[in-house]
Amino acid sequence: MMLHSLPPQSASIPSPERFTFPFCYQPHPLCVMAAQEVQAYLRTQKQWAQELKAGKMFGVLVVARRNDCLPPRATGVFRGTAECGSGPTKVSESPFAMEGKEVGGGLAFLAAFSGTLDGKTRHLYFVPPVFDLMEPGCYFQQEQEQISTINARIASLQTQIGESPLRQEMQRELEAYRAMMQAEKEKRHLLRAELSAEELAARESEMIKQSQYQKAQYKRLQQEWKQRIDADEAPMHEIQQQINLLQRERHERSIALQQWLFRQFSFLNAKGQSKNLTELFADIVPPSGAGECCAPRLLQAAYKEGLQPLCMAEFWVGDSPRDELRQEGHFYPACNSRCKPILGHMLQGLLVEENPLLHQENLELEVVYQDEQMAVVAKPHGMLSVPGKDGLPSVQSVVREMFPQATGPMIVHRLDMDTCGLMVIALTDEVYHQLQEDFRRHSVQKTYRALLEREMPVGQEGEIRLPLRPDIMDRPRQMVDYRHGRTAITYYKVVENMKGHALVELHPQTGRTHQLRVHCAHSDGLGNPIVGDRLYGTPASHLCLQAYQLIINGRAYTLPSKYKII
Repeated sequence: MMLHSLPPQSASIPSPERFTFPFCYQPHPLCVMAAQEVQAYLRTQKQWAQELKAGKMFGVLVVARRNDCLPPRATGVFRGTAECGSGPTKVSESPFAMEGKEVGGGLAFLAAFSGTLDGKTRHLYFVPPVFDLMEPGCYFQQEQEQISTINARIASLQTQIGESPLRQEMQRELEAYRAMMQAEKEKRHLLRAELSAEELAARESEMIKQSQYQKAQYKRLQQEWKQRIDADEAPMHEIQQQINLLQRERHERSIALQQWLFRQFSFLNAKGQSKNLTELFADIVPPSGAGECCAPRLLQAAYKEGLQPLCMAEFWVGDSPRDELRQEGHFYPACNSRCKPILGHMLQGLLVEENPLLHQENLELEVVYQDEQMAVVAKPHGMLSVPGKDGLPSVQSVVREMFPQATGPMIVHRLDMDTCGLMVIALTDEVYHQLQEDFRRHSVQKTYRALLEREMPVGQEGEIRLPLRPDIMDRPRQMVDYRHGRTAITYYKVVENMKGHALVELHPQTGRTHQLRVHCAHSDGLGNPIVGDRLYGTPASHLCLQAYQLIINGRAYTLPSKYKII
């Protein structure tokens, strides 16, 4: 196991009382220091420069020995080995390694990368994978070779399959016969027009027999050609049967190998219990890449070595992918689809921070305007618009109590949980449908204000048009998809610069999820994330995005000035 020392100044930083809640967190200062150490190490690895520039997720886990896990810190010595293949490997003597070296404060950190790096799953600086499916000679590799052999055999056989040349000859003869039949039919039609009634009656039977004979002859020709072609293509039918058998074998082998692989990815927790992917994803097929992210690797390594996890963080290195939104050096939560079931198990036995999104202390809903038909309220940061699965208070549940006389659904439109600002509440069912139609026809003018991470030229304005769709592997994140995304349009204008940030007004013309957040952060938009955006920028105490003004039927409703954006 490769343990790495923290900088000397870390000794003055108190250890966290609880372990990081991995799906929404502010990185602990110890993790920030550890991430800086990893970034310094990566800068020395010139051979990875191109791959790192393309972008990759890394993670750090600050750990202590079980008997050194609580303050006051003791100076300790950490020792360990990293299992690789069939036996332990020698730990590198790089300045970044600390095999057998004294660690100030009794703490150290582990590092990990997601997936592969330089085409490998193992590098001495980083923890090993939970299961190394790339280990030469292992069962997975052997089966992959067998499946590849089957693929090659199928491809070879498919080159031997083709249509018989007799099919073209058949086509020509049948087309000629159909042309002759059509010509004969037209002759009979003309003859019927020329003959008298007596002559037609005498010859009608003969013409019908002629037509029937030609049709029967056409069918006989078709049957004769079919028999000739079947005989000519018989060897190819046998080859197709071989292909079908090979495809069935490939499918069965692939399914069996997938199930075997799911069982090999077995994850520990702090209680010493173990569960594999099949058990953790009992109701669905585990998504591709499950177990290969940083967080499971780090926790697995710590548990195996008897180390106490203290805090963890994952951060991005390199350029942002074109479809996702990742910023160099920014910290990101663990993904939901791959990691949530795994980490839900692996964190058992640890004292973990509560989900900060579940804290709704002193959240008040101020009424900005009210009459008999509608109300406009100011939603605070952190409150849901409609009830969620956690049963937390929402705008809908609160206004139900505030306006018991109201009828209908009441909630006309929504704001993200992280966004504060104006929401319209319908107090009658009739007004609810009227307002919904106004929003649908975009006759309601919406103005948002956002504080961006960097300054911009005051007065700059324009249109942002990016197609968005949900990131199905990491909901609720959205991604830009020029092929399958739905068009999202936003007009913007830079109002002023304040405290090193740009204040912009945003006018959404469509209502896609996280539209404004993505349009600000993405490189094809403003390339300047909203301050406090935990999904697409840098987390902070709150997201600096406000639903600032609504104009409905010519009347403007504005967020009171006491709601400061920063």
